[in-house]
Amino acid sequence: MTKTSTEVKSLKSKKSSVKKSALQTSNTDLIIGKKLSKLSLPMTGGKVFDLKQYEGKRIVLYFYPKDMTPGCTIEGHEFTKLVPEFKKNNTIVLGISRDSVSKHEKFIEKEKYKIDLVSDEKETACNFFNVIKEKNMYGKKVMGIERSTFVISPNGVIEHAWRKVKAEGHAQEVLNYIKSN
Repeated sequence: MTKTSTEVKSLKSKKSSVKKSALQTSNTDLIIGKKLSKLSLPMTGGKVFDLKQYEGKRIVLYFYPKDMTPGCTIEGHEFTKLVPEFKKNNTIVLGISRDSVSKHEKFIEKEKYKIDLVSDEKETACNFFNVIKEKNMYGKKVMGIERSTFVISPNGVIEHAWRKVKAEGHAQEVLNYIKSN
């Protein structure tokens, strides 16, 4: 069966757009190796996220869509359970979303988390890490946080990234990376 010239052009066009889309996806990880710029965001416990306070430590910064949702709750519990192991490996774990500090505080209290949560209501960190993506929510297109995790080295350089994370089992995967690097 032979294809008409219109069908061939259509196929070439589809292949071209697939290549562009794959290229755009791979470019999102060009953040690896970048030094984290000065960033000051409010967080739970009356603290402010500032790299200076974590100098000499690794930081696991995990972005999640929204407090009090099933996947985000699972992820928070799994990171909380592993906090002692992360501490043994000179690593701090922080969750970050666009929720307010007061909502984060309620989330921590309800779920008994042992991690601090950072509030990024103005999407400063979300934009730097390129985690705001178009999502399909109940048939509607919305912009939201793509579950992603970043490891920041003791000198403030982004050393590793996970994109499109599945909540369950992810904290262990991050800990395994920390232990092996």
